[in-house]
Amino acid sequence: VELQASGGGLVQAGGSLRLSCAASGRTYSTVAMGWFRQAPGQEREFVATVGWSGTYHADSVKGRFTISRDNAKNMVWLQMNSLKPEDRAVYYCAASTQSHYTGTYYRQDTSYDYWGQGTLVTVSS
Repeated sequence: VELQASGGGLVQAGGSLRLSCAASGRTYSTVAMGWFRQAPGQEREFVATVGWSGTYHADSVKGRFTISRDNAKNMVWLQMNSLKPEDRAVYYCAASTQSHYTGTYYRQDTSYDYWGQGTLVTVSS
């Protein structure tokens, strides 16, 4: 599975961005898709995931970010509203082929097998 993320850029605090992730290859094997982010000097952290059990969002983005997926188009999006300076990071989309009985499993980056190249989001105050 190959993943191509796009949509990052510079936005003022309070603004919005929509990240896109296009999947290709053996997408039929994908069980869940996720977004993670990594700020400078920090570890990669979970943002949101979508799979058989629905969607989950990190508490830090809940109510502001929304993940969505179109299986027919092999696309995943992350709509980001009310952006804050602390949302600044490189955002990565990821695909998991690992079946698990709990949706919370997909909040861990180790649960994902394929990663996109990342797209930078910068939020100015």
